[in-house]
Amino acid sequence: MNTASLASERYTFKSLRTYWAALAFICGNIVVPQLCHLIPNGGLIFLPIYFFTLVGAFKCGWKVGLLTAVLSPLVNCALFGMPPVASLPAILIKSLTLVAAVEVVSRKMSFSILSVAVAVLAYQLVGMVFEFFLDLNLMHALQDIRIGWPGMLIQIVGGYLVLKAIEKW
Repeated sequence: MNTASLASERYTFKSLRTYWAALAFICGNIVVPQLCHLIPNGGLIFLPIYFFTLVGAFKCGWKVGLLTAVLSPLVNCALFGMPPVASLPAILIKSLTLVAAVEVVSRKMSFSILSVAVAVLAYQLVGMVFEFFLDLNLMHALQDIRIGWPGMLIQIVGGYLVLKAIEKW
C-alpha cells in the first residue's frame, strides 16, 4: 500500500471526496479523545488526537491529513475545552509534523508496521524539539515519551491494523 501518489491524485482540494474523508477522520478524532478523557489523564496517556490524523494521512494523503490535523484539535477545543487553548500550539505542530512525516514515509518506504513506526517517531521527535522551544520546559517536551508511550504504541500497532483493515476501501 504505497498510497502517496494515488492519494494525491484522488484527494484534491477541489474534490468533495476530500472533505467527506476529512470529516470522517475529524469525527474519529472527536469521539475517541472524549472517550479517553473519561480516564484520568487519558488524553496524556493515549494521545488520541493524533490517531485518525495518522490513519487519514496514510490512507488519503496529505490534503486529508492536513484538514484533519488542523480541524480536529480546534473543534475539540471549541466544543469541549480539550485540548486546552494553551496546548494548541504544541498539538498543532505535532499534528502537522505527523502529516508531513506520513507523506515523506509514504514516498520513501512501502507500507508496513515499520513505516508507521517511523512516522510516529518522527513526529514525536520533531514535536518534542518544537515543544521545548515553546516554553523551554524539558519535562513538557518529554511528556509524550514519559506518559504517552502507550498512545504511541497504539498509534503504531492500532494504526497499522486499521490501515490494513481498510486497505481495500
